[in-house]
Amino acid sequence: MDALTGLLEGPRARGAFMIRACFDPPWAVRVEDRAPLTVMLVVRGDAWLLPDRGERIRLRAGDLAVARGPDPYTCADAPGTPPQALILPGGDCHYPDGRPLNGSMDLGVRTWGDRPDGGTVLLIGAYQMRGEIGGRLLDALPPLLSLGADMWDCPLTPLLTQEVTRDAPGQEVVLDRLLDLLVIAALRAWFARPEAEPPAWYEALSDPVVGPVLRLLQDDPARPWTVAGLAEKAGVSRAALARRFTRLVGEPPMSYLTGWRLALAADRLRDTDDTLAALAALARQVGYSSAFALSTAFKRAYGVSPQEWRNRAAA
Repeated sequence: MDALTGLLEGPRARGAFMIRACFDPPWAVRVEDRAPLTVMLVVRGDAWLLPDRGERIRLRAGDLAVARGPDPYTCADAPGTPPQALILPGGDCHYPDGRPLNGSMDLGVRTWGDRPDGGTVLLIGAYQMRGEIGGRLLDALPPLLSLGADMWDCPLTPLLTQEVTRDAPGQEVVLDRLLDLLVIAALRAWFARPEAEPPAWYEALSDPVVGPVLRLLQDDPARPWTVAGLAEKAGVSRAALARRFTRLVGEPPMSYLTGWRLALAADRLRDTDDTLAALAALARQVGYSSAFALSTAFKRAYGVSPQEWRNRAAA
């Protein structure tokens, strides 16, 4: 597994919020939906992204932005424009004073705003639950990032523009997969920048000693690894591997392995039946001897049991 595959294998949208937003200035929308990840692609016109904290970003046609939740932000034609709409969890739309919009800005299938031919057109896709995005991917991203049209060439824009307003059987699945592809393409371009600041473990994958060890842990988390066994694979002493791994990754090998196993379990729980047998099978997949052992480690790390985590995701 290469570094980027390990990082990007998480996106799995399911019933994602997808919309074509069309506006004429002045316009502004306040976003408080707490979505773990939202992608905005400017098809026509320009827009400003205004986080409550951090730098504002100006987007022009062809530019893309990714917002990592749950922090709120405002999207507008200009920094001083007051919001005319408020987006809440689940795509709920209200006036800024709390009154529901009641569909007054609906323009057709997955189309919303002032008029279909507005001066600014955005394609917006939002993952609804954290389980749809790998936690390690979210942790690797800044709260807000953007890619200019000169930094990447996205062939998905025409297809997304065409598909987002279609009302055909299976269309939600089509849009979910297109959103996944868009996120992967964008983040591949983001991490390829010379000035990119990926997480420590990502950079450590290029180290001739630690890199192969990280790949062993990522590819086969269920194996009963030990530092001695990993050191033998790497061709160095146990102490040398422990020092080098901790210096480059920021934590010892076994701590990293535990975190990786539990992150995999957290991401997979949404697809696991709420039965003891299913939990036991998942435990074996991620390197735990029993459902009880996984539950104990999971609750220590996440504060809730696997069943509670899964129930929250399902809710």
